[in-house]
Amino acid sequence: MPDWTSSMQQTFEYYTVNPITWKDEKRLTKVKSSSIDWDSSSKTLCSATIELDDDINECYIRIYLITIQNGITEKHPLGTFLVQTLPTSFDGKKKSFSVDAYSPLLELNEKYPPLGYYIVKDKQKRPIGVDPTNIMDVAYRLTKENLRAPVVKPSCDKTLYDHFVSDPNDTYLTLITDLMANAKYSFGLDELGKVLFIPQKKIEAMQPIWTYTDDNSSILYPDIDMDRDLYGIPNVVEVFASNGTDLIHSVIENNDINSPTSIKNRGRRIVHRDNDPEITGIPSDKTAAQAYVDEYAKALLAKLSSLEHTITYKHGYCPVRIGDCIRINSERFGLNNVKARVISQNIKCIPGCPVTEKAVYTTKLWLGDYELWVYQIK
Repeated sequence: MPDWTSSMQQTFEYYTVNPITWKDEKRLTKVKSSSIDWDSSSKTLCSATIELDDDINECYIRIYLITIQNGITEKHPLGTFLVQTLPTSFDGKKKSFSVDAYSPLLELNEKYPPLGYYIVKDKQKRPIGVDPTNIMDVAYRLTKENLRAPVVKPSCDKTLYDHFVSDPNDTYLTLITDLMANAKYSFGLDELGKVLFIPQKKIEAMQPIWTYTDDNSSILYPDIDMDRDLYGIPNVVEVFASNGTDLIHSVIENNDINSPTSIKNRGRRIVHRDNDPEITGIPSDKTAAQAYVDEYAKALLAKLSSLEHTITYKHGYCPVRIGDCIRINSERFGLNNVKARVISQNIKCIPGCPVTEKAVYTTKLWLGDYELWVYQIK
């Protein structure tokens, strides 16, 4: 692995991929340029645009970054894509071809499960031919059966709490995505095009795999955009609940003068009302029930008083993927020891391999004084 913070020579290579062996097959020598987009909000997670001087049929293409540093040449995959659209242009001298290509997950989005497909929750009552209830075993099997890319089997023993029934409009991609949500998993991809299953984690539980700094070895470019949105963040929470006998009404206000979203600092009350709280075990005694619901309301206000920050920055290439946790230490940007999750990347396949990256992190705008529900409100 090269030292990504030091100088190096960089070039790019392109290969067709054998869909059976999943190995590189033929090198493409007439590629002019390319760019890669990784996006955690996209159903297929990544796509690429490739400019060629030669026509090409539908196939898988793998893009590599080639680095030469201290006399050592290394090959780093950047992504594996299925060629789809093939528009052609002609400048009066020669044709050029601009290719749109997508991740192997596209194949899951092109197929539909049988109408009425379902999975029962109770393995003992499972009819013959109906899937067992281990969520990720089913997700793995359905994925492997419906695309050609290699699939890495997850290790998870979570089962369904209720029967799972597919929607009539589901493709295999949306069906498996919804199924995995019951186990708190989502799709992932590596640069060789292998399909992964990624457990969902809170940023607090993740360790940064890369730290961006603005010191002499920094790979950060000088500009950064920061965005935050206070829309919808309440400073009052109102909860209605019942212990079976009494109606319990709780109102919690953010009156903290140090909180930017407090009633005083915003100059108005912004109310969130919860008429159907997911509370169990409310005491039968009315006074105890009131204290119980008040604690829930405090924790709910604290949860809703989280501000999401979106930062967009540019850096030289380093091995960071979408979904990874990164740390930013930058006096220039006013970001000190900030942990953030990468949500998108645009990689330009040109010398320097600049990456425009977007990451998110949250800050707490009101903490309150609560203990009972701190680990129970999701």
